Order: sequence, then structure tokens, then C-alpha cells
Amino acid sequence: MNSGVISLSVLSRAFSILLLMSPVTAVAAEDSNVVTNVQQCNAQGGESPDRQIAGCTELTNFATNPKTLAIIYNNRGNAYLRSEQYDLAVKDYDEAIKDDPNYVRALNNRGVAYQKKGDYDRALEDFEAAIKISPNYEHAFINRAETYLKKGDYDAAAKAFDDAIRVQPNLILLRNERCWTRAIIGDLSAALDDCNAAVQATANDAAPFDSRGLVYLKMNRLDSAIIDYSAALKISPKLPSALYGRGLAELKSGNLAGGNADIAAAKVVDPNIVDKFSRYGLK
Repeated sequence: MNSGVISLSVLSRAFSILLLMSPVTAVAAEDSNVVTNVQQCNAQGGESPDRQIAGCTELTNFATNPKTLAIIYNNRGNAYLRSEQYDLAVKDYDEAIKDDPNYVRALNNRGVAYQKKGDYDRALEDFEAAIKISPNYEHAFINRAETYLKKGDYDAAAKAFDDAIRVQPNLILLRNERCWTRAIIGDLSAALDDCNAAVQATANDAAPFDSRGLVYLKMNRLDSAIIDYSAALKISPKLPSALYGRGLAELKSGNLAGGNADIAAAKVVDPNIVDKFSRYGLK
């Protein structure tokens, strides 16, 4: 995904172990460590991944209710995901889904882990499964759209963002990502509407200016593109997509020195920036 697009991968967390662990607490009601482990496994105090893993691991030693175990494994999977141990995260989400096949949080989270691993097809399978179980589960809709975008399937991504915005119309970052996607596929008028909404809602965020700069660049509205890219760079001075986009606009406007300088700076930050813009239809 281009650096001008904010990653939205949404991880579903579970804070309901205490409600589901009555069989456990009945066995060990006098053991204060149980409460501590529950709190750690739920990451209620903002525990580090290591502490969350330790708390969840302790709970697996005596929890017997399948739905409780599913929550424990889901939470430990979240901790592994936070520490970028994606294979271990997938294994724990597998266990959670085995214990509770309809647990949409674990399906969604396993999809996020696969997405982080770059296994986009398996990620999409999990998001689709979560949506089938829970047709309005917004996290899965958002993650499905972003996964199509990361995969480079821009037509599917645009449709998926339509669905995500339908179930979560107030999340303005989705409008920015749909703007970016629509710009890539050439639906420029609709893209501009999305970007305008995102810029108005998040004036201190570089991403919507960067996305709208791409729209204007593809519309050949070069002065507007330069203004928006400059606004993005004022907020995030090393944003490679804004540097490269402004460079292209400057070159097309006849500012060879400025354009070449921006493009060179963008390549330093992101050596793959030329290939990325080529996929967007710009050279």
C-alpha cells in the first residue's frame, strides 16, 4: 500500500473472560493469581505482549469451557500479533476457532495475521467467513477492503470499501482509502468527492492531502496537485508518495529542477516508489 494511505487493519479484542470463567473461578476462587492472569490476558492494564502471553498461558492450564478457551487463545493470539510473531498468532487463532467455530473475532484476527504475513488470499477467506457469520461485522468489512488494496486488486478494493463505508459510515479514514483506490482505477470525480470529505474532516492529517494530490495529478490539474502535495509534506516532510507526486507535477509544469529534486528525495525514502506509481498509471 502507498505510504499516503493509513493502514486500518482492525484487530478485535476480547474483554469477557471474567464473565465466562465461572467454572474456573469456582475451582480456584481463593487464588488471587487467577484474577491477575485474567487481567493480564485481557490486557486490561495495557500489559506488554509478553505479560499478556504469560497470563493467557496460565489460564489455558485449567480453563475447560470451550468458549472460554476460545477467548484465551484469541487474546494470546492478539499478543503474538502485537509482537509480530505472526505464525504463533495464527496457531492460537486456529485453536480459538476450533474451540468456537463461530467466533468472528478470532476469524477476523486470524485474517489480520495472514494479511501481515502477506498471505492475502487466506486473509480474505477469513474475513469472508466472519462476514458470513455476522453480516454487519464492521471490522471484517474494513480489513477485507484494505486487504484487496494491499493485494493490488483495486477494482475489488473499491467495491469492498463501498461495503465497509455502508456498515461504518462515520469512519472518515475509509473515505480517504476509497479516494485513493478510486483514483488508481480512474474514477476521478467520485474519488475527489471522497478526498474532499476526508480533507475537511482531518485537516491535520497528511494522507487525505496526499490522496487528493494523486487525484488532481491524474486529472492533470497540476497546480492543485502541487498545492495538496505541499500541504501533505508540510505535515509529513518525508512522505515519499507526496514527494514523488509533487515531483511529477512539477516536471509536467516545467519546473525541472524542483521536480527532479523531489523525485530524487522520494527515491531515497522509498526505492520502490517509481514502480508503485507505475502501477497507479503514472510515470
